[in-house]
Amino acid sequence: MTSNINGKLIDFSSPKVMGILNITPDSFYGASRKQTEQEIAEAVLRILEEGADIIDIGAYSSRPLAAYVEEDEEIRRLRFGLEILFREAPNATVSVDTFRSEVARCAIEEFGAAIVNDISAGGLDTQMFETVAKLQVPYIAMHCLGSPQTMMQYTNYGNMMQEIMLYFAERINKLHQLGVNDIWIDPGFGFSKTTAQNYEVLRRLEEFRIFDMPLLVGFSRKTMIRDVLGTTPSESLNGTTALNMLALAKGANILRVHDVKAAVETVRLYDATCRF
Repeated sequence: MTSNINGKLIDFSSPKVMGILNITPDSFYGASRKQTEQEIAEAVLRILEEGADIIDIGAYSSRPLAAYVEEDEEIRRLRFGLEILFREAPNATVSVDTFRSEVARCAIEEFGAAIVNDISAGGLDTQMFETVAKLQVPYIAMHCLGSPQTMMQYTNYGNMMQEIMLYFAERINKLHQLGVNDIWIDPGFGFSKTTAQNYEVLRRLEEFRIFDMPLLVGFSRKTMIRDVLGTTPSESLNGTTALNMLALAKGANILRVHDVKAAVETVRLYDATCRF
């Protein structure tokens, strides 16, 4: 399984790590918020030094009930962050975490970001699919119903896994019709799902192999860990590592994390179980 990123074929036979760079003031995990030039620069260098394959930069928190951010403000924040990121790491592979097509276009055409990471899979911007088709970059389609402000109102499913599979099948078909070939899928842990539903998706993660596409998971310090362990975000690294290893064993190809070093070590140990 491969993906074309900036003209280079990336091989997913060994899982990849995506390091989170939050330039928002209200991310659920306080330690991840980077606001000043120095904080952003230090975070970029640390993410890369610890071994991340991709930096995922976001300027609009997608936590439940996050404050609404105007598009102009999201672009302003991203420009500030991307200028620092590419100054410090001009050769970094960068994904932009946004559900807005104009924000994605800005990050890719103006700065050289290489991947679009859309929590709504086109659901919050009808121009997103056409924009990605024109940009010809890998596109991460995540399962989420509603917006960050409303998504937890949409947790009533008749048959959850069947509905999630149909959600991806419909969007993948539309993307293929537009000529988008590099599509990654993200089941959306923590989005439009209760804790019990998140664990059902994790138990059945192998079922996403039917799409034969890179599979991204993001558990990092989320509520589904804290609800079970009774921890806070700052105390949830061990739980994150445990779920990451389980997800790798079930077919995950990309780990999206706050803690790159721990995730890279998890991948190395997973690879060792496959090699020896």
